[in-house]
Amino acid sequence: MELNPYAKFLGDQEPIPVITATVERIHALVDSLSPAQVDRSPEPGKWSIREIVAHLADCELVFSVRLRQTLAEEHHIIQPFDQTVWGERYAAYDLNSALAMFTAARNWNLKFLTTVTEDDRHRPVTHPERGTMTLWTIVETMAGHDINHLQQIERVAKSA
Repeated sequence: MELNPYAKFLGDQEPIPVITATVERIHALVDSLSPAQVDRSPEPGKWSIREIVAHLADCELVFSVRLRQTLAEEHHIIQPFDQTVWGERYAAYDLNSALAMFTAARNWNLKFLTTVTEDDRHRPVTHPERGTMTLWTIVETMAGHDINHLQQIERVAKSA
């Protein structure tokens, strides 16, 4: 498995501007949509916009822990999760709640990232499936992950 499977989405972009703009971009894509539109799955087995935003909220909570544990523990081992299993419970979340959770957690993480030093960026952490990476790899993963899901939201919104 790749160290950062979302690197292709980030490309040469800097991650902080990307993750800073994500909440506003989601609002631009979804604020004019009806509840039926945000709940429509693009095809069987694919997440609706509401479910994608719930997934982003879940992931932001995970990224919060990963970032902090990387700096708090010597060579922390990341706990992977199965997004499909977590997604089985997304029916419990409405779009506004999911977006509020994502927004709050993202803002909290952005504030945390203002404290990161150059040395912190290079702190090692191991993902059991992806290998040893650095704190900054996690930040780049966050940004690429955002871009991937923003593209999905955009496609679903256009077809709504």
